This record gives sequence, structure tokens and C-alpha cells, in this order.
Amino acid sequence: MTTQRRFLALANGLIICMSLANFSLVETSGASQIAKAYFAGGCFWCMEEAFEKVDGVVSVVSGYMGGTVTNPTYEEVSAGRTGHAESVEVTYDPTKVSYQKLLDAFWHNVDPLTPNAQFCDHGSQYRSAIFYSSEEEKRQAEESKSAIEQAKKFPAPIVTQLVPAATFYPAEGYHQDYYKKNPLRYKYYKYGCGRANRLEALWGKP
Repeated sequence: MTTQRRFLALANGLIICMSLANFSLVETSGASQIAKAYFAGGCFWCMEEAFEKVDGVVSVVSGYMGGTVTNPTYEEVSAGRTGHAESVEVTYDPTKVSYQKLLDAFWHNVDPLTPNAQFCDHGSQYRSAIFYSSEEEKRQAEESKSAIEQAKKFPAPIVTQLVPAATFYPAEGYHQDYYKKNPLRYKYYKYGCGRANRLEALWGKP
């Protein structure tokens, strides 16, 4: 956890006291089916913004996945004491957006070449990961990774984890929609962290 980001999070805390049957369908509303998908890409504030721009995504929740502690707090996760990664739960309508489309959005918003870090944030809590909830999701994730490896010819191997989904713990309220609630602080962190420049170097201009 960088000092800069810890300061931003604490400061804000003071101010504010998932193809169908193969996916994890969790809710039916009329004719639409709602599914959930889980990803980790470093700062969950940034991944929340990235996925909420995808048509067909209903909501995105920041949280923690992949650790060993029940109901972890932000302070515990950011200190690297729980094994969790900062993650997002993406609720989407699979009749409007495919899991493949979500995978594409994920890859283009992470640095898949750096282990246990994303941009200026370092530690396993900032690792990149695709948490699959079914064999079909696993297959599509593996195929998307192989396609990128063949197409991009990166100078280093892709180290993004493809692992089974585990319990997802939503983060504290002040982390949710942080980029909307605190646009100036969020932009300061996002660009100061080098995310935009690194993503452009890896994937080209959006």
C-alpha cells in the first residue's frame, strides 16, 4: 500500500463517517438473467471505473477475494496480512454483454506482466487475477490469455492468475464508487500511480 493511497483512503474515510447456464446466474428479473464475474487488477477503485463503462454491466462492487481471513478489513488487506487481492464483483446481464467481453475489458485495464503489483501499488494484495466460477469461465479465460500471448508477443510472460472464485467480501462503504464520489483525489491517484501511461504502453491508446 503506497503512502499516497493510504492517505487518500483515510482522508476520505474521515469525510464520509454472471452463456447463461454455464455462468453464475444469480437473479432473474422478467426475461433478463443477471450474472456475476470476479476480477482483481490492482486498485479496485480503477477496476470499478473500467467495468462500469462496459454496456451491459449492471453494477460493480469493490472488495476482497482469494485470502484466508473471514470478513477482512481494508487495513488488514492493504497490509498484506490476509492473502486477499483487491477485487471487483461485476454484476452483468449476459443477454447484453458476454463474459468474453468482460475478459477483454479486464485485460486492457491491467499490467499482466508484473507479479504481485499493479503500477505503483506493490504486494500480493495488488496481484492481477481472473476468478472463474465455472469450467466454462475457466475455458474462456484460458483461451483469452492464450490469444493475447499469441497476438501481443510481450517481452515477458503473462503472470495474471486464473484461479477458482472464493468468497467475495465487499469493501467498506467509502471505497464504493470512489471515482465518482472523489473525482479529483481519484484522478490524482490514477495518473500519479502511472496507470494510464503503462496501459497505453502495453495496449495502445484506448
